[in-house]
Amino acid sequence: MMHNDTIVALATPSGSGAIAVIRLSGKDAISIADNHFKSVKKQKSLNDQKTHTIHLGHIIEDERTIDEVLVSIFKNPNSYTGENVVEISCHGSSYIQQEIIQLFLRSGCRMATAGEFTLRAFLNSKLDLSQAEAVADLISSDNEASHQIAMQQMRGGFSSEIAKLREELLNFASLIELELDFAEEDVEFADRTQFKQLIERINFVLKRLIDSFAVGNVIKNGIPVAIVGEPNVGKSTLLNALLNEDRAIVSEIAGTTRDTIEDEISIGGIGFRFIDTAGIRETEDVVESIGIKKKKKKIEQSQVVIYLFDAQMNIDNLEDVRIEIEKIRNKHPQKPLMVIANKIDRLDDIQLSKINTTIADVLLLSAKTGFGVEELTNSLLNLINTGALRNNETIITNSRHYDALLKAFEEIQKVQHGLETGLSGDLLAIDIRQALYHFGEITGEITNDDLLGNIFANFCIGK
Repeated sequence: MMHNDTIVALATPSGSGAIAVIRLSGKDAISIADNHFKSVKKQKSLNDQKTHTIHLGHIIEDERTIDEVLVSIFKNPNSYTGENVVEISCHGSSYIQQEIIQLFLRSGCRMATAGEFTLRAFLNSKLDLSQAEAVADLISSDNEASHQIAMQQMRGGFSSEIAKLREELLNFASLIELELDFAEEDVEFADRTQFKQLIERINFVLKRLIDSFAVGNVIKNGIPVAIVGEPNVGKSTLLNALLNEDRAIVSEIAGTTRDTIEDEISIGGIGFRFIDTAGIRETEDVVESIGIKKKKKKIEQSQVVIYLFDAQMNIDNLEDVRIEIEKIRNKHPQKPLMVIANKIDRLDDIQLSKINTTIADVLLLSAKTGFGVEELTNSLLNLINTGALRNNETIITNSRHYDALLKAFEEIQKVQHGLETGLSGDLLAIDIRQALYHFGEITGEITNDDLLGNIFANFCIGK
């Protein structure tokens, strides 16, 4: 695809609204816009105006006025893409938007592809590749935590950390490569003690970044929490209490929830996706049986399991409840399990004490009155390691970065083993080159057209 032509696209969501923004980028962007712009106060050429200025006027075609607009000018290299950029704020009519875009297409522009403005920013060194990817994450962020991670990455927190390590490793790699030119003299230009210290430091940083992916991935995508239990214990009521709305059907009839119901809320800036599943029981109802099978699948997919039981109904058979809890723990030992006794508003103090004595780490709750809901949300937050967010540490959320870090870590391990066993410089250099390659994949020093096409295809048009 050519990247020296001028592109145009709608930069705001499609459809009618108060205003819309149409963006042009390329060498001729200002000239093309100027051909169809008429200033309100006096005739002036956009080509003669300073960068980062806004001008009121009309978009015209021949003698026909299409709309009154504000035109913003950004001259290269001081623009988002590094090219000449024009942004036209027009009225939000779908008809007006299309009329202006079609006018510019007839005047020499072509429609931008998905993510092409950000791709040009990358190609013109306005952003590195990880920062460009963070733009898409920022647009899709729907809670405070994912927004914070995307902003940190877009500011270059992650890429600067990787670039610094890569630069230090590259310096040592150069010295080792130099040693190969003087192999017959048997000299060492790279201080092996300092090199070992650097490799240990790189190992530590890579391990921390790799480990952060477990937290980052669930923060980015939302943490799935399965709510399970016997029929009619109040799972749907709890879901409604958490969501503060009547999202699930609440009924006294056992087996009301015959499918899984999902909804997402933000707790403390973290996205949680709650899944209300069909109750666990033996049934001959075909539809209900399908719901129970889906429930088992949802438990497998969840990060956290909430087991809910009816405190009033089970007060005389708490041992059976405890056995059921142990079954879930044994079947899903890696998943955090929260045990909740619901409907405690119907019990007295002696009965509540009995529950606390029989069931370990039980949370007392009344989904109907809301008692205990706040304690539940705090407990959910405590399960997530948000310390890194509070400390503004780098957190990895991108699967491509995670894969490259794993490969770089594997090569650094080889380098470390080579240093410990006295491996020759030429073999060390091979592993170092591979590690440098994977570092470069993250920030974009090393790219290919297929990789770029895959990354930017996931962007929205106009960005």
